[in-house]
Amino acid sequence: MNRTYGYISVAGRKQLAVVRIALRQQWAYKTDFLLRACLLLLLLYVLGQLYGAAYAGDYDRAIGGFTLRQVVWYLVFTEAITMAGPPVGARIEEEVKNGDIAVRLTRPLSYVGFHYGSYMGEGVLRFIVLLVAGGMVAWLTVGPPALGYGPIAYLPLALLGLTLSFLMTAAVGLCAFWVEETRGLEFVLQKLTFTAGGLLIPIDLMPEWLQRVCAWLPFQAALYLPARLGVRFDGQELLRACSLQLAWIAALSLLVAFIFRRGAGKLHVNGG
Repeated sequence: MNRTYGYISVAGRKQLAVVRIALRQQWAYKTDFLLRACLLLLLLYVLGQLYGAAYAGDYDRAIGGFTLRQVVWYLVFTEAITMAGPPVGARIEEEVKNGDIAVRLTRPLSYVGFHYGSYMGEGVLRFIVLLVAGGMVAWLTVGPPALGYGPIAYLPLALLGLTLSFLMTAAVGLCAFWVEETRGLEFVLQKLTFTAGGLLIPIDLMPEWLQRVCAWLPFQAALYLPARLGVRFDGQELLRACSLQLAWIAALSLLVAFIFRRGAGKLHVNGG
């Protein structure tokens, strides 16, 4: 039992070391932060104008249960999660294509775990910067978010959402063991996240049949549920959202582990 705890402790320290290294590396690229923040500001401005026209500038009018103020803050919350994620799928694809994965597999740290630590180290820092930048714009245009537990509940749900985004992107990236070029699959995944995840339009505003389809997919757990609870907090919905996110994380973790084992086995059989 002590050996087990000792092993977990060592593995945990290695994972934290990867996170710290990724944070330091990402902090060195301040221009990247500036460009991402500018892109976010542009997107928020355009989308704010579109939704402002739909609501006729009436902040108190509700459409699908969302007021204009809630929709703008909803966009800030979803965009911060989406734009924070590093391109882990492209990195995995490149490592498989140029053979660097053979070196990665010899390191005393899980290959997927290494990329997860790097992803979260970069993603969390980007997420904070984007959330602050987007929040400033939303605050100046439509005012502060509704007081309550919503913004507080959003933060841990957003971290779980980042984990879900990593797992989905990693699953696509690991397909490079078979198809090598995964950009097409990643493009499809991105567009599904935009639509079924409720990136630009809350799922509540979609047709009922599409809402039922989205309910069976993991994309809403990554974006829609954290953002919705951020602007419309509900205790029961919080428990449901957490349970759904954890269930999808468990299912996608098994899928990623299965793909990786099959791919690594194929790599060993074919001689790298």
